Amino acid sequence: MKCPQCGHLEHRVLETRDREEEIRRRRECLACKLRFSTVETLLVYYPHVIKKDGRREPFSKEKLRRGIQIACKKRPVSVGQIESLVNRISRWVQNSPDRELAAKKVGQAVVKELKELDDVAYVRFASVYKSFKDVNEFMQSLEAEKAAQEQQGADL
Repeated sequence: MKCPQCGHLEHRVLETRDREEEIRRRRECLACKLRFSTVETLLVYYPHVIKKDGRREPFSKEKLRRGIQIACKKRPVSVGQIESLVNRISRWVQNSPDRELAAKKVGQAVVKELKELDDVAYVRFASVYKSFKDVNEFMQSLEAEKAAQEQQGADL
């Protein structure tokens, strides 16, 4: 690592902060005494996702986060809860033994997690993920979900 000011290669680490996916280090150049920070991130290789139309693309944690944020917009869901959900699903994808995963499987994992987090966010995400043909199909799905919840409540 070169000093950003003088280019000297020797420095000392003053402080290290370990976060979930990165390490932040405060450093001091031994030549010019400049203090600077560096961030180290782990390079993670995710499997590819097979889309409905057969296209294959790399799994994108950012794309997943964006979809969940849209579903949770104007809902009482914190940024921390969204990040936690994104991290759980990303770890699940990363730990998958498959080199390629169907987008449907990832979508099902998100739907399952959102269902436990917020009902409205779940419905929003499911309405896009399941790509209903018309309003009637969407209503049938909602009614089936409502009946399942009522049945679950009656079983308790």
